[in-house]
Amino acid sequence: MALGAVTAACVLLDQEESTAGFLFLVAVVLLSLLDSFISSVIFSVVGAALLSYFFTAPINSFHISKPQDSFALVAFLVTSLAITTLVRRIGRVEKTQRAQAQLLELTHDIIIVRDKNDVITYWNQAAESLYGWKKEEAMGKFIDELLRSVFPMPRDELQRIFLRDGQWEGELIHTRRDGTEIIVTSRWALQRDGAGNPLATLETNNDITQRKHAEELLRKSQAQYFAEAQKLSRTGSFGWNVSTSELFWSEQTSSIFEYDPAAVPSVELVRQRVHPDDIPLFEEKVANARSLAAEFDIEHRLLFPDGRVKHLHVVGRTADGQPDNRAFIGAVMDVTGMKQTEEQLRHAQSELERVSRVTALGELSASIAHEVGQPLSAIVTNGEACLRWLHRQPPDMEEIESCVSQMTDQGNRAAEIVQRVRKLMKGGPPERAPIAINDVVEEAIALIRRDIERQGGSLTRRLARGLPLIVGDLVQLQQVLVNLIMNGLQSMASVSGRRELIVQSRLDPEGNIVVAIKDSGAGIQEANLPQLFEPFFTTRSSGMGMGLAISSSIVEAHRGRIWASNNPEGGATFSFSLPPALKEEVVRK
Repeated sequence: MALGAVTAACVLLDQEESTAGFLFLVAVVLLSLLDSFISSVIFSVVGAALLSYFFTAPINSFHISKPQDSFALVAFLVTSLAITTLVRRIGRVEKTQRAQAQLLELTHDIIIVRDKNDVITYWNQAAESLYGWKKEEAMGKFIDELLRSVFPMPRDELQRIFLRDGQWEGELIHTRRDGTEIIVTSRWALQRDGAGNPLATLETNNDITQRKHAEELLRKSQAQYFAEAQKLSRTGSFGWNVSTSELFWSEQTSSIFEYDPAAVPSVELVRQRVHPDDIPLFEEKVANARSLAAEFDIEHRLLFPDGRVKHLHVVGRTADGQPDNRAFIGAVMDVTGMKQTEEQLRHAQSELERVSRVTALGELSASIAHEVGQPLSAIVTNGEACLRWLHRQPPDMEEIESCVSQMTDQGNRAAEIVQRVRKLMKGGPPERAPIAINDVVEEAIALIRRDIERQGGSLTRRLARGLPLIVGDLVQLQQVLVNLIMNGLQSMASVSGRRELIVQSRLDPEGNIVVAIKDSGAGIQEANLPQLFEPFFTTRSSGMGMGLAISSSIVEAHRGRIWASNNPEGGATFSFSLPPALKEEVVRK
């Protein structure tokens, strides 16, 4: 109908072929907007047919007499199809863009487009809601002036990074129309033209103001709990940038060093509190930290103006665990109370050991009396013989000299016995020195020789020669041997027949010195083996249950270990091993 109307108008108005062709083309293009591509093709063909029939010579005929008229009709047909196709494609693109624009308006994200001069060219509905400016008010404005943006770095530096990378993400502070400030997380994407020059920027923002406030409240709450926890545990924290010499510490650290919280922390402030005797150790650790050390662990004391002393345990490591990073984080622990407790525990243990030794000496009293009595009796006998030789005329000086010499020997023997007993009874601090384990064995056996004889038993020594020295306290190790030998004797007292005790020293495959006491007693019940060295555990009605526990603590204090096992042929073996003395320990001692 449309094409017929155009045809009738052109015929009535006696229009030429070119004019009619133009009007047909306009009609076909307009019709193509209303229907499908097939309709556009049909309209183009019908238009070309009408143009040929009514306006191309000969008129009222589809016959074409001139070749140029054929070219004109083909040109019309091609042009019609091309234009209608292009128009329809433009229509589809416009429709798609309109739909996408509607989606951008529906999103809750703020979407802003700005040109290469940072002038706003697009402002979606979410931006209107958040910032308060309508689209018409925001379009054409310079974005940084409109929103009074606050950047996390200088604007020029940020722009340089953005142009280099083509994108940027970070947090910005914007000011809304009502003057309130908000924090947004902003993402920028750069659009370039075909030559690579900046063309436009797509900016998407999300309001994180409430989240930031919540995080700040949580951080303050956590910081408060952390500060209270540090006070309860008497542990402070610190950060130290070696390259800039900056030192940061927590409130508890400042309290430990007893400085005013307003004081600016520094290594020099710490050094002023370090005990003078610990200054060399402190300086050594600081020098190591300044060089290549990735971590440090130090215990030292603080000396305050009023004479009080605190004990500190300080640990630290590089911030990212890499040695080439000269920034440390660490903790400062006030271990003064722990040190005092350890000292009290050592004193209590020393007292317990002394009581145990006195108890053992009570059990050995008959043996000690016999040991001392023998040299005293010999002294008396030799004294009487000496008097007889003096009264003879002439005095036999050779016999007198022999008697006096024997009296001196027996006196020295009695003195040695008394000295061993005094050492065993004393309760002083440990005296560590290089000693030979075989000497310790011999002195312990000398103390209990009489007990062994009274029990009707025999003691066999199997002591290896050339054993390395150990570093330890002679009296404490002697106590261990006395406890273990006495334990073996008491175990054999309940059995009849052979009562044999074997004391052996040797080296194990790891190079440690091992001492073993093997008895022929009743052995140990398998259920009792794991509890033997626990305090107050005993299988004897009259025992305290402390001998083996004390022996275990002494061996462990000497960096050794102690254990027990049953013998296949009967009886039990108690063994302990100690590490050999290092060369520097022997030289130092």
